[in-house]
Amino acid sequence: MAESTDMEQLLTSFKKFAVHGDTKVTGKELNGKNWAKLCKDCKIIDGKNVTGTDVDIVFSKVKQKTSRVITYEEFLRALEDLAPKRFKGQSKEEAQQSIFKLVEGKEPTNVGVTKVAKTGAVDRLTDASRYTGSHKERFDESGKGKGREGREELVENTGYVSAYKNAG
Repeated sequence: MAESTDMEQLLTSFKKFAVHGDTKVTGKELNGKNWAKLCKDCKIIDGKNVTGTDVDIVFSKVKQKTSRVITYEEFLRALEDLAPKRFKGQSKEEAQQSIFKLVEGKEPTNVGVTKVAKTGAVDRLTDASRYTGSHKERFDESGKGKGREGREELVENTGYVSAYKNAG
């Protein structure tokens, strides 16, 4: 029973990485870029025993000759190929179980992809309380934008010209 649950978690991870970055894919096939991301995020690539080059070579070895993606079965074969290389001191079965444990239940991370700049110059540029002139009119006291009222001169259709003093 535990084996099937592990395989289900492995399949779930495979599908999550397969659809990462592309909304049009079905999740049944994994491309080379997402395979490399899976290996990096799940700590299969350790820099010593398994490198990015090793991961690319295994991907090329397990995929079909004309294909650019791998299926779930090919994905399992690729993990089995990497297992003895990643876990050198273990037997083949132990290494496979260890590598499956690394991948199970994981999903793509987006940590550190885009960071918000917090330098002094940016803070000064985005501080609405320091704005002067016509730009000052676009924000209220709290620094929140006024929207349309702050951007446009709203026209009053009263029939009088704008410079006429005795309107009304």
